[in-house]
Amino acid sequence: MSADDQAPATVSPAPSLTLTQEDSWLQPYEPVLLARQQRLADRLAVIKKEYGSLSKFALAHQRLGLHYDPRRRGYVVREWAPGAEAMYLVGDFNFWNREADPLHKDEATGIWEGFIADDEHGRRPTAGSRYKLHVVAHGHGKDRLPAYLRRAVQDEHSKDYSAQLWVPEAPFQWTDQTFRIANATKGQPLIYEAHVGMAVEEGRVGTYREFADHVLPRIQADGYNCVQLMAVLEHPYYGSFGYHVANFFAPSSRFGTPEDLKYLVNEAHKRGIVVLLDLVHSHAVKNEAEGLADFDGSGNLYFHKGDRGNHPGWDSKLFDYGRPEVQQFLLSNLRYWLEEFHFDGFRFDGVTSMLYHHHGEGHAFGGYDSYFGPQADDDAILYLMLASTLVREFKKSAILVAEDMSGLPGLCRPIADGGVGFDYRLGMGLPDFWIKTLKHKRDEDWDLGELWHQLVNRRQGEKTVAYAESHDQALVGDKTLSQWLFGDAIYHHMQASDPDGGAARAQALHKLIRLITLSAGGEAYLNFMGNEFGHPEWIDFPRAGNDWSYHYARRQWSLADNPDLRYSQLLAFDQAMLGLARQRQLLLKGPAQLLNIDYGNKIIAFERAGLVFVFSFNVSESFFDYGIPVPAVGRYRLVLSSDRPAFGGFDRLDESVIYDTLGGGGTPEAPRLRLYVPSRTALILAKG
Repeated sequence: MSADDQAPATVSPAPSLTLTQEDSWLQPYEPVLLARQQRLADRLAVIKKEYGSLSKFALAHQRLGLHYDPRRRGYVVREWAPGAEAMYLVGDFNFWNREADPLHKDEATGIWEGFIADDEHGRRPTAGSRYKLHVVAHGHGKDRLPAYLRRAVQDEHSKDYSAQLWVPEAPFQWTDQTFRIANATKGQPLIYEAHVGMAVEEGRVGTYREFADHVLPRIQADGYNCVQLMAVLEHPYYGSFGYHVANFFAPSSRFGTPEDLKYLVNEAHKRGIVVLLDLVHSHAVKNEAEGLADFDGSGNLYFHKGDRGNHPGWDSKLFDYGRPEVQQFLLSNLRYWLEEFHFDGFRFDGVTSMLYHHHGEGHAFGGYDSYFGPQADDDAILYLMLASTLVREFKKSAILVAEDMSGLPGLCRPIADGGVGFDYRLGMGLPDFWIKTLKHKRDEDWDLGELWHQLVNRRQGEKTVAYAESHDQALVGDKTLSQWLFGDAIYHHMQASDPDGGAARAQALHKLIRLITLSAGGEAYLNFMGNEFGHPEWIDFPRAGNDWSYHYARRQWSLADNPDLRYSQLLAFDQAMLGLARQRQLLLKGPAQLLNIDYGNKIIAFERAGLVFVFSFNVSESFFDYGIPVPAVGRYRLVLSSDRPAFGGFDRLDESVIYDTLGGGGTPEAPRLRLYVPSRTALILAKG
């Protein structure tokens, strides 16, 4: 056989996606990534053909539900329920007569519609009217809350929820026209995770306006530039922390009116604070009386049918993301919160559960097959890609954060690169590491190599929100960092003048843990409200087991305001830490670069944003003339020390000292600094 007759050698095509060009291990999966891109393009083409654009597709909330039609002069109600046999609008305006106002079904769309004209005096909805839908299926009728209701209220005595027609006396007057997300964050979100209801010191439910007037000033003064609001979407059980949502278009009425929420967002924007909504599109409450489960009697509608529609660990319902009407419901929900309430982005809860058919339950993510094999939920991935596309179209600079513990490659990369389109992934391994370390290891046994691995173990090119603890660690059943560190001292030795060694150790480590997490753990930073000053108690919402008490569902701000307590010193350190991060654009300047790990003496040093960070986790020994390698020859000075008296430290450092490098500058030795490094102290030095 001549050379001309030989079969040509098979040559793998060069990767076409940025994601696979950067990561050779991803190249075998490029066909999967390209197929996901194509599926998105195909779906967008259908949407554009049928609706004109994705933004117009996401307008179902303006058509479905109860709305006033000025042209027809009356209220029109529409509801998607193709499996229902009959449907009626019932409410206080028609004396809850379940047959007074029937709706009529469009067989082609499965949408039921009814109309009540203005001239039907005495039996037409008015501002404040309470109403429901009476849905008949399989010969039986149930009162249900409309899927697109804008406000749900609970009867004080019966505890029953109803939809309420909310008609404000005048439209809310926004004053945030010049607010810009990028100007507020400067590219490094410092996120304050907060719950409006438990943000008051008294044992009761707080309000949107109280949060706006009393907590936002604290957030601004502390130095955070984002607030992430939990539990905004209406949920029947207060103790669910807002994660069992029933009514996706209704801001929770237990905190105030829709206008009160708008006031909160507007006030945040006045203060230069971005507002993120903690959004739950990963599942929904299974309650039929308050939620969407089995709405039309078909057994699926919004959710998968049978076992696939039930989350095995959360006792909740799972959306059918492949159904066009469900896509439209959820995408309209995104547009609604961006447009109606001026939110600046979303923290998507439970993304891991969405991405995989196994929902991450008992699954260890090892090789890349874990991400791209048959367990990947392509419908959910398509929805997330549609969601990020819509948000970018509607508010280009909006921030999208994904709560994903699986580490899906490309989740936080642009769709054009082969990604899903989010901006940040929550660094969920860090708080787990800190709690495990405090729970199972003595201070002397901390492994600095393991610590460094946890801090820097994230995908190149995908941004991470670093945090030492969030609301998860603050709930009953766990402990906050301050509880693990202080123990009983948190109740007995919190006077700033108290010489208790255990409390001093806890205070020092609280500062070091938060600073090293911020400075090396990611490209954004998150803190749960009150944890910045070591709030002494966990969160326990009113329930039968605590006699329905609000004692632990509150925040004790007065502790941080008292200069005689250690809490105020921890707060002062948090403010200084964030101030330095903002000033130096710390989180914008690439990952931290390790300079030295001294396993025996428990000292770790690294560089980021031109700053040299030195952490001593040594339990008792301080070191004189300790050598630290630095990136460049020159003069260095201290810009922050955790040992300052204002932070509850022991004032062991003279911060006026200028440190000159030794070596470097043509010598064979790398430049080094000789420092005094006290035990359990963090030092930050800057050149110049």
